[in-house]
Amino acid sequence: MKILFLESHPMWLYGLPNGFREAGHTVMISGPVSRENITEMIDEFKPDLIVSMGWTPEHSREKQAWIRNATKKVNIPLVYWATEDPLHTQNFTIPLIKKMKPDFVFTVTPSLCKIYESMGIKAAHLDFAYHESIHHQIKTLKKYSCDIAVVANAYPNYLEEHPEVFRSSSLKTLIRPLIRKGIRIDFWGKNWEKMSKHIGKEIPRNWIHGYLDYTEAYKVYSSAKIIIGLQNCESQLTQRTYEILGSGGVLLTSDTPAVRGKFKPGRDLIVSSSPKETFEKVKYYLNHDSERKKIQINGKKAVKNDSYRHRAERMIEVLTRRGIIRNVGETIHYVDVLKEKYEIHHVTPGETLLKIAMKYKVSLQQIMELNHFKSDQIYAGQIIKIRQKRSRDVKNKFF
Repeated sequence: MKILFLESHPMWLYGLPNGFREAGHTVMISGPVSRENITEMIDEFKPDLIVSMGWTPEHSREKQAWIRNATKKVNIPLVYWATEDPLHTQNFTIPLIKKMKPDFVFTVTPSLCKIYESMGIKAAHLDFAYHESIHHQIKTLKKYSCDIAVVANAYPNYLEEHPEVFRSSSLKTLIRPLIRKGIRIDFWGKNWEKMSKHIGKEIPRNWIHGYLDYTEAYKVYSSAKIIIGLQNCESQLTQRTYEILGSGGVLLTSDTPAVRGKFKPGRDLIVSSSPKETFEKVKYYLNHDSERKKIQINGKKAVKNDSYRHRAERMIEVLTRRGIIRNVGETIHYVDVLKEKYEIHHVTPGETLLKIAMKYKVSLQQIMELNHFKSDQIYAGQIIKIRQKRSRDVKNKFF
Protein backbone atom coordinates (compact mmCIF):
# COMPACT_ATOMS: atom_id res chain seq x y z
CA MET A 1 0.00 0.00 0.00
CA LYS A 2 0.93 3.65 -0.46
CA ILE A 3 0.51 5.66 2.72
CA LEU A 4 0.78 9.45 2.97
CA PHE A 5 1.69 10.86 6.39
CA LEU A 6 0.72 14.50 6.83
CA GLU A 7 3.43 15.37 9.31
CA SER A 8 6.63 17.36 9.80
CA HIS A 9 7.44 16.97 13.52
CA PRO A 10 10.52 14.79 14.28
CA MET A 11 8.83 13.12 17.24
CA TRP A 12 6.29 11.47 14.92
CA LEU A 13 8.34 11.04 11.75
CA TYR A 14 10.55 8.36 13.26
CA GLY A 15 7.76 6.20 14.66
CA LEU A 16 4.69 4.99 12.81
CA PRO A 17 5.91 5.93 9.29
CA ASN A 18 8.98 3.73 9.73
CA GLY A 19 6.76 1.00 11.12
CA PHE A 20 4.70 1.00 7.93
CA ARG A 21 7.82 0.98 5.78
CA GLU A 22 9.21 -2.02 7.66
CA ALA A 23 5.85 -3.76 7.24
CA GLY A 24 6.34 -3.55 3.47
CA HIS A 25 4.39 -0.41 2.58
CA THR A 26 5.52 2.64 0.62
CA VAL A 27 5.41 5.78 2.74
CA MET A 28 5.49 9.46 1.81
CA ILE A 29 6.08 12.09 4.50
CA SER A 30 4.55 15.44 3.60
CA GLY A 31 6.69 17.90 5.51
CA PRO A 32 4.97 21.28 6.11
CA VAL A 33 1.46 21.18 4.64
CA SER A 34 0.02 23.99 2.53
CA ARG A 35 -3.28 24.36 0.70
CA GLU A 36 -1.48 23.87 -2.60
CA ASN A 37 0.98 21.08 -1.87
CA ILE A 38 -1.46 18.71 -0.18
CA THR A 39 -3.51 18.44 -3.37
CA GLU A 40 -0.39 18.13 -5.47
CA MET A 41 1.19 15.35 -3.40
CA ILE A 42 -2.07 13.38 -3.39
CA ASP A 43 -2.29 13.70 -7.18
CA GLU A 44 1.32 12.62 -7.70
CA PHE A 45 1.69 9.94 -5.03
CA LYS A 46 -1.84 8.52 -5.32
CA PRO A 47 -1.95 7.11 -1.77
CA ASP A 48 -4.27 4.34 -0.63
CA LEU A 49 -4.40 5.80 2.88
CA ILE A 50 -3.72 9.19 4.46
CA VAL A 51 -2.65 9.42 8.12
CA SER A 52 -2.51 12.39 10.48
CA MET A 53 -1.45 12.14 14.12
CA GLY A 54 -0.78 14.04 17.31
CA TRP A 55 -0.93 17.78 17.90
CA THR A 56 1.73 19.52 15.81
CA PRO A 57 2.06 22.54 13.49
CA GLU A 58 0.24 20.45 10.87
CA HIS A 59 -2.96 20.60 12.96
CA SER A 60 -3.85 24.28 12.92
CA ARG A 61 -7.56 24.90 12.28
CA GLU A 62 -6.68 26.26 8.86
CA LYS A 63 -4.75 23.12 7.94
CA GLN A 64 -7.50 20.88 9.30
CA ALA A 65 -9.84 22.40 6.70
CA TRP A 66 -7.28 21.97 3.91
CA ILE A 67 -6.78 18.32 4.82
CA ARG A 68 -10.52 17.64 4.99
CA ASN A 69 -11.22 19.29 1.63
CA ALA A 70 -8.31 17.62 -0.17
CA THR A 71 -9.08 14.10 1.06
CA LYS A 72 -12.83 14.27 0.48
CA LYS A 73 -12.32 15.33 -3.13
CA VAL A 74 -10.39 12.17 -3.97
CA ASN A 75 -12.28 9.78 -1.67
CA ILE A 76 -9.11 8.44 -0.01
CA PRO A 77 -9.53 7.24 3.61
CA LEU A 78 -8.21 9.70 6.19
CA VAL A 79 -7.13 8.29 9.56
CA TYR A 80 -6.32 10.33 12.66
CA TRP A 81 -4.31 8.94 15.59
CA ALA A 82 -5.32 10.82 18.75
CA THR A 83 -2.15 10.75 20.82
CA GLU A 84 -3.14 13.67 23.06
CA ASP A 85 -6.00 11.74 24.66
CA PRO A 86 -7.31 11.86 27.33
CA LEU A 87 -5.73 15.12 28.57
CA HIS A 88 -6.80 17.13 25.53
CA THR A 89 -9.82 15.19 24.27
CA GLN A 90 -12.31 17.98 24.88
CA ASN A 91 -10.19 20.98 23.93
CA PHE A 92 -8.35 19.50 20.95
CA THR A 93 -9.24 16.00 19.70
CA ILE A 94 -13.02 16.37 19.47
CA PRO A 95 -12.89 19.83 17.80
CA LEU A 96 -10.34 18.43 15.32
CA ILE A 97 -12.52 15.41 14.53
CA LYS A 98 -15.51 17.67 13.91
CA LYS A 99 -13.55 19.93 11.57
CA MET A 100 -11.22 17.48 9.80
CA LYS A 101 -13.80 14.65 9.63
CA PRO A 102 -11.46 11.63 9.48
CA ASP A 103 -12.89 8.30 8.34
CA PHE A 104 -11.37 6.52 11.34
CA VAL A 105 -9.85 7.53 14.67
CA PHE A 106 -7.27 5.56 16.62
CA THR A 107 -6.80 6.67 20.22
CA VAL A 108 -4.27 5.84 22.91
CA THR A 109 -7.14 5.81 25.43
CA PRO A 110 -9.28 2.63 25.18
CA SER A 111 -12.24 4.09 27.08
CA LEU A 112 -12.69 6.87 24.50
CA CYS A 113 -13.48 4.50 21.62
CA LYS A 114 -17.15 4.34 22.64
CA ILE A 115 -17.36 8.13 22.78
CA TYR A 116 -15.99 8.52 19.27
CA GLU A 117 -18.27 5.76 17.98
CA SER A 118 -21.24 7.59 19.52
CA MET A 119 -20.23 10.63 17.45
CA GLY A 120 -20.52 8.53 14.31
CA ILE A 121 -16.77 8.07 13.96
CA LYS A 122 -15.35 4.57 13.72
CA ALA A 123 -12.64 4.16 16.35
CA ALA A 124 -10.20 1.70 17.92
CA HIS A 125 -7.38 1.64 20.45
CA LEU A 126 -3.77 1.99 19.26
CA ASP A 127 -1.08 2.28 21.92
CA PHE A 128 2.24 4.06 21.75
CA ALA A 129 5.38 2.09 20.85
CA TYR A 130 9.03 2.72 20.00
CA HIS A 131 11.20 2.43 16.91
CA GLU A 132 14.47 0.54 17.21
CA SER A 133 16.31 2.75 14.72
CA ILE A 134 15.88 5.64 17.18
CA HIS A 135 15.53 3.98 20.57
CA HIS A 136 18.11 1.27 21.05
CA GLN A 137 20.71 0.42 23.66
CA ILE A 138 24.29 1.68 23.41
CA LYS A 139 27.30 1.70 25.71
CA THR A 140 27.29 4.28 28.50
CA LEU A 141 28.37 7.72 27.29
CA LYS A 142 30.34 9.87 29.73
CA LYS A 143 28.42 12.98 28.65
CA TYR A 144 25.13 11.49 29.85
CA SER A 145 26.35 9.19 32.62
CA CYS A 146 24.55 9.85 35.92
CA ASP A 147 22.72 8.06 38.72
CA ILE A 148 19.19 9.33 38.06
CA ALA A 149 17.85 11.11 34.98
CA VAL A 150 14.62 12.63 33.71
CA VAL A 151 14.03 13.30 30.02
CA ALA A 152 10.78 15.26 29.71
CA ASN A 153 9.42 18.77 29.56
CA ALA A 154 8.20 20.11 32.90
CA TYR A 155 4.93 21.86 31.87
CA PRO A 156 4.74 24.14 34.96
CA ASN A 157 1.89 26.23 33.52
CA TYR A 158 -0.20 23.20 32.64
CA LEU A 159 0.28 21.73 36.12
CA GLU A 160 -0.66 25.09 37.63
CA GLU A 161 -3.90 25.23 35.63
CA HIS A 162 -4.72 21.53 36.09
CA PRO A 163 -3.49 20.44 39.53
CA GLU A 164 -5.83 17.44 39.45
CA VAL A 165 -4.05 15.63 36.59
CA PHE A 166 -2.24 12.40 37.38
CA ARG A 167 1.06 13.76 36.04
CA SER A 168 1.13 16.07 39.07
CA SER A 169 0.68 13.11 41.41
CA SER A 170 3.36 11.17 39.53
CA LEU A 171 5.78 14.08 39.91
CA LYS A 172 5.07 14.38 43.64
CA THR A 173 5.68 10.66 44.11
CA LEU A 174 8.77 10.21 41.95
CA ILE A 175 10.68 13.49 41.72
CA ARG A 176 9.75 15.77 44.61
CA PRO A 177 10.90 13.48 47.45
CA LEU A 178 14.35 13.04 45.92
CA ILE A 179 14.88 16.74 45.25
CA ARG A 180 13.76 17.63 48.77
CA LYS A 181 16.31 15.20 50.22
CA GLY A 182 19.05 16.68 48.04
CA ILE A 183 19.42 13.55 45.90
CA ARG A 184 20.67 14.62 42.51
CA ILE A 185 18.51 14.12 39.43
CA ASP A 186 19.85 15.22 36.04
CA PHE A 187 17.10 16.84 33.96
CA TRP A 188 16.89 17.10 30.18
CA GLY A 189 13.89 19.04 28.90
CA LYS A 190 12.28 22.46 29.03
CA ASN A 191 11.24 24.58 32.01
CA TRP A 192 12.55 22.56 34.96
CA GLU A 193 14.00 25.78 36.36
CA LYS A 194 10.37 26.96 36.80
CA MET A 195 9.21 24.01 38.92
CA SER A 196 10.05 25.17 42.46
CA LYS A 197 6.37 25.79 43.25
CA HIS A 198 5.45 22.21 42.32
CA ILE A 199 8.48 20.56 43.87
CA GLY A 200 8.75 22.76 46.94
CA LYS A 201 12.42 23.45 46.37
CA GLU A 202 14.60 25.04 43.71
CA ILE A 203 16.35 22.53 41.46
CA PRO A 204 20.09 23.37 41.37
CA ARG A 205 20.92 24.92 38.00
CA ASN A 206 23.81 22.54 37.33
CA TRP A 207 21.35 19.62 37.47
CA ILE A 208 19.34 21.10 34.59
CA HIS A 209 20.67 20.52 31.06
CA GLY A 210 17.86 22.01 28.96
CA TYR A 211 16.34 20.82 25.72
CA LEU A 212 17.47 17.49 24.27
CA ASP A 213 16.67 16.55 20.69
CA TYR A 214 14.22 13.68 20.44
CA THR A 215 16.71 11.59 18.45
CA GLU A 216 19.33 11.96 21.21
CA ALA A 217 17.21 10.81 24.15
CA TYR A 218 18.23 7.15 23.84
CA LYS A 219 21.77 8.15 24.83
CA VAL A 220 20.53 9.28 28.24
CA TYR A 221 18.28 6.23 28.62
CA SER A 222 21.27 3.96 27.96
CA SER A 223 23.71 5.91 30.15
CA ALA A 224 21.84 6.75 33.38
CA LYS A 225 21.57 4.11 36.10
CA ILE A 226 17.88 4.89 36.69
CA ILE A 227 15.46 6.80 34.45
CA ILE A 228 12.42 8.37 36.11
CA GLY A 229 9.42 8.25 33.79
CA LEU A 230 6.32 10.20 34.79
CA GLN A 231 2.91 8.81 33.86
CA ASN A 232 0.10 11.07 32.64
CA CYS A 233 -2.77 8.69 33.44
CA GLU A 234 -3.41 5.64 35.56
CA SER A 235 -5.17 3.81 32.73
CA GLN A 236 -2.58 4.13 29.94
CA LEU A 237 1.16 4.28 29.33
CA THR A 238 3.22 7.15 27.98
CA GLN A 239 5.28 6.81 24.82
CA ARG A 240 8.45 7.33 26.88
CA THR A 241 7.65 4.15 28.81
CA TYR A 242 8.27 2.11 25.66
CA GLU A 243 11.17 4.28 24.47
CA ILE A 244 13.07 4.07 27.76
CA LEU A 245 12.73 0.29 28.01
CA GLY A 246 13.52 -0.16 24.31
CA SER A 247 16.74 1.82 24.84
CA GLY A 248 17.83 -0.45 27.68
CA GLY A 249 16.93 2.03 30.38
CA VAL A 250 16.06 1.02 33.94
CA LEU A 251 12.70 2.70 34.40
CA LEU A 252 11.32 3.97 37.71
CA THR A 253 7.68 4.95 37.23
CA SER A 254 4.35 5.28 39.01
CA ASP A 255 2.59 2.15 40.25
CA THR A 256 -0.57 2.23 38.10
CA PRO A 257 -3.03 -0.36 36.75
CA ALA A 258 -1.72 0.30 33.24
CA VAL A 259 1.88 -0.35 34.28
CA ARG A 260 0.96 -3.55 36.11
CA GLY A 261 -1.25 -4.65 33.24
CA LYS A 262 1.68 -4.59 30.83
CA PHE A 263 4.76 -5.21 32.98
CA LYS A 264 5.84 -7.08 36.10
CA PRO A 265 7.24 -4.65 38.71
CA GLY A 266 10.60 -5.71 40.08
CA ARG A 267 11.28 -7.75 36.95
CA ASP A 268 10.73 -5.41 33.98
CA LEU A 269 10.86 -2.04 35.74
CA ILE A 270 10.68 -0.35 39.14
CA VAL A 271 7.43 1.13 40.48
CA SER A 272 6.59 3.39 43.39
CA SER A 273 3.30 4.47 44.95
CA SER A 274 4.65 6.85 47.62
CA PRO A 275 7.51 9.29 48.27
CA LYS A 276 8.93 6.95 50.91
CA GLU A 277 8.90 4.01 48.50
CA THR A 278 10.63 6.10 45.84
CA PHE A 279 13.46 7.01 48.22
CA GLU A 280 13.88 3.42 49.41
CA LYS A 281 13.91 1.90 45.93
CA VAL A 282 16.32 4.46 44.51
CA LYS A 283 18.69 3.82 47.40
CA TYR A 284 18.38 0.04 46.97
CA TYR A 285 18.86 -0.18 43.22
CA LEU A 286 21.72 2.32 43.09
CA ASN A 287 23.55 0.02 45.52
CA HIS A 288 22.66 -3.28 43.82
CA ASP A 289 24.12 -3.24 40.32
CA SER A 290 23.31 -6.88 39.54
CA GLU A 291 19.62 -6.44 40.42
CA ARG A 292 19.48 -3.32 38.30
CA LYS A 293 21.11 -5.15 35.38
CA LYS A 294 18.47 -7.91 35.51
CA ILE A 295 15.70 -5.32 35.28
CA GLN A 296 17.47 -3.65 32.37
CA ILE A 297 17.59 -6.93 30.41
CA ASN A 298 14.03 -7.95 31.25
CA GLY A 299 12.61 -4.51 30.51
CA LYS A 300 14.01 -4.59 27.00
CA LYS A 301 12.56 -8.07 26.46
CA ALA A 302 9.17 -6.92 27.71
CA VAL A 303 8.74 -4.46 24.82
CA LYS A 304 10.04 -6.68 22.01
CA ASN A 305 6.53 -6.83 20.51
CA ASP A 306 5.85 -3.13 20.93
CA SER A 307 7.69 -1.70 17.95
CA TYR A 308 5.99 0.64 15.50
CA ARG A 309 6.03 -2.15 12.94
CA HIS A 310 3.66 -4.04 15.24
CA ARG A 311 1.47 -0.93 15.56
CA ALA A 312 1.41 -0.45 11.77
CA GLU A 313 0.32 -4.05 11.25
CA ARG A 314 -2.36 -3.60 13.91
CA MET A 315 -3.64 -0.45 12.20
CA ILE A 316 -3.90 -2.16 8.80
CA GLU A 317 -5.65 -5.18 10.33
CA VAL A 318 -8.26 -2.98 12.06
CA LEU A 319 -8.86 -0.75 9.03
CA THR A 320 -9.32 -3.78 6.80
CA ARG A 321 -11.69 -5.49 9.23
CA ARG A 322 -13.74 -2.30 9.66
CA GLY A 323 -14.06 -1.80 5.90
CA ILE A 324 -11.97 1.37 5.65
CA ILE A 325 -9.34 -0.09 3.30
CA ARG A 326 -8.88 -3.17 1.13
CA ASN A 327 -6.37 -5.28 1.72
CA VAL A 328 8.86 -4.36 0.14
CA GLY A 329 8.17 -0.61 1.05
CA GLU A 330 10.18 2.55 1.22
CA THR A 331 9.90 6.01 2.79
CA ILE A 332 9.55 8.97 0.44
CA HIS A 333 9.73 12.61 1.45
CA TYR A 334 7.59 14.93 -0.65
CA VAL A 335 10.48 17.35 -0.99
CA ASP A 336 12.49 14.62 -2.76
CA VAL A 337 9.66 14.11 -5.24
CA LEU A 338 9.63 17.84 -5.97
CA LYS A 339 13.41 17.89 -6.47
CA GLU A 340 13.01 15.38 -9.29
CA LYS A 341 10.93 17.83 -11.33
CA TYR A 342 11.66 21.30 -9.98
CA GLU A 343 14.26 23.60 -8.57
CA ILE A 344 13.00 24.28 -5.05
CA HIS A 345 13.57 26.75 -2.23
CA HIS A 346 13.04 26.35 1.53
CA VAL A 347 11.63 29.58 2.96
CA THR A 348 13.62 31.01 5.88
CA PRO A 349 12.34 33.52 8.49
CA GLY A 350 11.98 37.04 7.09
CA GLU A 351 11.98 36.08 3.41
CA THR A 352 9.34 37.41 1.04
CA LEU A 353 8.14 35.85 -2.19
CA LEU A 354 9.42 38.86 -4.13
CA LYS A 355 12.94 38.51 -2.68
CA ILE A 356 12.94 34.82 -3.55
CA ALA A 357 11.83 35.56 -7.11
CA MET A 358 14.59 38.14 -7.50
CA LYS A 359 17.18 35.73 -6.07
CA TYR A 360 16.40 33.13 -8.72
CA LYS A 361 15.77 35.69 -11.48
CA VAL A 362 12.20 34.66 -12.17
CA SER A 363 9.08 36.79 -12.03
CA LEU A 364 6.82 36.91 -9.01
CA GLN A 365 3.91 35.93 -11.25
CA GLN A 366 5.73 32.82 -12.50
CA ILE A 367 6.37 31.56 -8.97
CA MET A 368 2.79 32.22 -7.91
CA GLU A 369 1.38 30.35 -10.91
CA LEU A 370 3.78 27.40 -10.54
CA ASN A 371 2.83 26.97 -6.88
CA HIS A 372 -0.88 27.79 -7.37
CA PHE A 373 -0.59 30.67 -4.90
CA LYS A 374 -3.55 33.04 -4.58
CA SER A 375 -1.45 35.60 -2.68
CA ASP A 376 2.22 36.32 -1.98
CA GLN A 377 1.93 35.32 1.70
CA ILE A 378 4.47 32.63 2.66
CA TYR A 379 5.81 31.17 5.92
CA ALA A 380 9.14 29.87 7.23
CA GLY A 381 9.69 26.20 6.45
CA GLN A 382 7.50 26.26 3.35
CA ILE A 383 8.82 24.51 0.23
CA ILE A 384 8.45 26.58 -2.94
CA LYS A 385 8.92 25.46 -6.54
CA ILE A 386 11.10 27.90 -8.48
CA ARG A 387 11.10 26.51 -12.00
CA GLN A 388 10.58 23.18 -13.74
CA LYS A 389 13.71 21.24 -14.68
CA ARG A 390 14.43 20.40 -18.28
CA SER A 391 12.72 17.14 -19.29
CA ARG A 392 15.98 15.29 -19.96
CA ASP A 393 17.11 16.02 -16.38
CA VAL A 394 14.00 14.50 -14.83
CA LYS A 395 14.22 10.89 -13.69
CA ASN A 396 11.06 9.82 -11.89
CA LYS A 397 12.35 7.16 -9.53
CA PHE A 398 9.46 7.22 -7.09
CA PHE A 399 6.40 6.00 -8.97
